Amino acid sequence: MYKVKQKFNFLLINIPIMILSLTCIYPVIWLLYSSVKTNQEFALSTVALPKSINMGNYIKAFVTAKFHIFIINSVFTSFCTLIIVLLASYTMGYLLSRYRFRGRNLVYIALLAGVMIPIHALMVPLFIQYKNFGFLDNRFSLVLPYVSIELPTAVFLLESYIKGISTEMEDAASIDGANMLQTMYGIIMPICKPILSTVVILTFMFAWNEFPFAQILVSDQKYKTIPVGLTYFTTQYTTDYTLLIAALCMATIPVLVIYLLFYNKVMEGMMAGAIKG
Repeated sequence: MYKVKQKFNFLLINIPIMILSLTCIYPVIWLLYSSVKTNQEFALSTVALPKSINMGNYIKAFVTAKFHIFIINSVFTSFCTLIIVLLASYTMGYLLSRYRFRGRNLVYIALLAGVMIPIHALMVPLFIQYKNFGFLDNRFSLVLPYVSIELPTAVFLLESYIKGISTEMEDAASIDGANMLQTMYGIIMPICKPILSTVVILTFMFAWNEFPFAQILVSDQKYKTIPVGLTYFTTQYTTDYTLLIAALCMATIPVLVIYLLFYNKVMEGMMAGAIKG
């Protein structure tokens, strides 16, 4: 009787989770097989599987829409943002968690303001400043605002996580002759892999998918990123759905790959940071 009850409880918990998981996985599967359909097949049925694999949509996206330019720009912007955020947030998080110095509270207030102020309220002021300084339509135009938006959250996550790490290892390293940089990057940084993985996911996903700033700060097509590039597949009167879906697949796959590489550390880092804070 106990085993039957245990099995029933197992099914009661897991079946809803499985159904919920399918609702998350199916859109990705639909996106993949719809991208290899012809326009005729898609018009007949948006749900049916394709009769044959048609890679023409991907070729057309690269040749006609020059989608490779958008991919290169997104990769460049995302990885530049990611590297700067990782280095800056880890350094700031370590210093804030380990040292008490004059102006520390001002740094906290500035970071807190960066989290609390709605980012879209900054679009017009930022555009005016960029225009006055001649920084529009530049390969680095999007890196600075992206770093500014993601840095406060990353600093708070890392600072909270590092606070929970004992200082005994740092004391022992100091006795052995290690300097601060060796301690920071050689001893403490490897311990922070879970929370660093969380920062990687959050930062990359934001920089890869961000649209409003990319729309207003960059008007030259050779510097546009994928979210803006996707608008080129839709006109006022028509939309090439299979071509758009193929482009969406190319935009989605890198995010999925990054997530699959780091997903096992994400929840671990978030939970550990929350508990230790």
